[in-house]
Amino acid sequence: MPSSTKKTISKEPPPPPKGPKITEMTDDTITKNTILVNSQHTNMRLLFLLQKVVQHLHDFAIETRLTTEEWEVAIQFLTDTGKMCSDIRQEFVLLSDVMGLSVLVDSISHPKPPNATIGTLLGPFHTHDAAEMHQGDSICSDGRGEPLLIEGLLTEPDGTPVADAAIDLWHCDANGLYDTQYPNRDHPDMRGIVKTNNNGSFIIKCTRPVAYPIPHDGPVGKLLQKINRHPYRPAHIHFIIEKEGYDRLITALYAKGDPYETSDAVFGVKTSLLYTLDKLGTEKAKKYGMDPEDWYLKWHFKIITKDEAKKLMVQKNQEALTGAATNLILNADGLPEPSPLD
Repeated sequence: MPSSTKKTISKEPPPPPKGPKITEMTDDTITKNTILVNSQHTNMRLLFLLQKVVQHLHDFAIETRLTTEEWEVAIQFLTDTGKMCSDIRQEFVLLSDVMGLSVLVDSISHPKPPNATIGTLLGPFHTHDAAEMHQGDSICSDGRGEPLLIEGLLTEPDGTPVADAAIDLWHCDANGLYDTQYPNRDHPDMRGIVKTNNNGSFIIKCTRPVAYPIPHDGPVGKLLQKINRHPYRPAHIHFIIEKEGYDRLITALYAKGDPYETSDAVFGVKTSLLYTLDKLGTEKAKKYGMDPEDWYLKWHFKIITKDEAKKLMVQKNQEALTGAATNLILNADGLPEPSPLD
């Protein structure tokens, strides 16, 4: 019989621990220790973000006396939210929307002067497969709703035309659904991109949007139901406006007088973005091959340059730091972070 030999497995000793030593964990030290071990890098902006996330999360748990059962429910909710996400559905964006965070972040990141078009939230239905259209084309296939002609103008606040800018727009159909909500979607519909002319104008055909509920078959919808909130949004049309050298504008136009104008489930409505539709009329109907009773919307968008946007953001951020902790400075991007000298 072959002799049996005992195989010796050599183990490398673990490397010595690096970083700060954690003191005894108590309710009074856990926050400080967590922030400390998260600070072993030189990215000051990331350090600041993590510090505030930990501080506010821990403060929330302490102030609410969060229970293990409630923590488990929250973890399961976030897990379910992640499972609901796909290439054409972003449940986390929807969660951010209904919590009012999306529109707040846009307002902070892209402040506008009083004479410029203000932004609002992106929403969960934007895609990157929209086709580029010619002036006067329709972004909608037949039967999607009541025809609407949009005649737009894009300028700087002083009236200077912005030519060759990309106008990316999308909206729901007469059923209150976006193309991505149909299981048999094989091409983009009710969405398209048109470039502005030399005078900043653009013309595009679409259909009249209607009020609709945000997707409420997932965890976000269940949350709204639990807290007795409705899931409806007023009729609106989304826009992303981009041109090199200009601040990207994410905005939307909302139907004035819509039943949900003052209770938008995702807090997107702003007074300066309310529109009223007119009838197209005989002259324009003949020019664009439409019916005089079709709908017509004329809108003047005003965008600012990246330099103007950066200057305004820095100004707003500096004002926000006034009276705050003295160890905060604005970095090269104009964002607050701890001073490296502290």
